[in-house]
Formats: sequence, C-alpha cells, structure tokens
Amino acid sequence: MAARDDAFVPDPTPPGPSDIRPGTPWQEAAVRLPPWPDDADLVEFELDGSADPFRYFIDAKHLSVGPDRVVRYTLVAQGRNGTRNLSFEGIRCSPKGSYKVFAYGTGGRFSALEGGDWQQISNLDGERYRKDLWRFHFCVPREFKPRPKQDMIRSLQGRIAPRQNTGFQAD
Repeated sequence: MAARDDAFVPDPTPPGPSDIRPGTPWQEAAVRLPPWPDDADLVEFELDGSADPFRYFIDAKHLSVGPDRVVRYTLVAQGRNGTRNLSFEGIRCSPKGSYKVFAYGTGGRFSALEGGDWQQISNLDGERYRKDLWRFHFCVPREFKPRPKQDMIRSLQGRIAPRQNTGFQAD
C-alpha cells in the first residue's frame, strides 16, 4: 500500500543526454626496464624552494612517454658524498599527479618491483623532486598531458623557464 502512495517512481536508468557513452578505462602499458644510464646522458635539474641534500639527474636518452601517456624516466639522486641512488619511475599527468616506482638500480642493473601501485604525488620533502617533475617539467599545464620529450629535456636543462606560466595554482 505504501508503494502506491509514493508520488515518485524511480527510473530504471537515470536520465541523461543520449550522446554520453562510457569511456574506455585507462590501462597501463607493459614496461621494459631501461639500460643503466651513461653519465653523458644525465641532465641535472634543480628543485624549487629550499636546498636539498641531493643533486637530481634524469637520463635524457631513455626518457619516454608510453602509449598510456605515462612519462617514464630514470632518476639518479646523488648525495653530497657522491653516493648514487637510482630508480626507474613513471609519472601520470593527472590533475593531482601520480607516480609509480618500477625498479631500483644497484650494481649496474635494475631490479623490478613486483606489484607496485600508483600513488598520489605528495608534498613530503623526500618526494619534492616528483612534484617538480610533474608540475614544471613533464606535464602540459591545465591540459594534464605529457609535454613532447624535446620540451621536457629543454625544461630540465633550464632552457625553458619551468615556473613561468605553469597554469597550476600555488600551493
């Protein structure tokens, strides 16, 4: 009896424009580990803000954008004593940015990580380099897509003012 008294009849499917179709879900492309970087291919970049205990380099020769629009790169973080930490990572140019570590390097080769997940880029001091790569060097502002590789390298080298017209609001 109560159902008959209800003036509202729920639609079996919610109304909406007829031209809306479900999108294709994003799918990550297969990843191949890069070769060990040569020092001649490393491009140093500086972090925005306060000093950092590391110097950061990207292997420009093996910097790539996959068919899934993920920017994949080898990062070399060098401490003051010359010790180097290497990782092979990816960044998605999503509105808040996300990253994934695919492998760590040691002894002249990379060791793949199994089951790593995409994580949101944070503001933690130890991860500032990812935020700078996403915000200033790898992604087109307000379009959330990767820059052409040539522009990424020019930006890392400082030949494009990375902080000029980024399109991102200040934190």
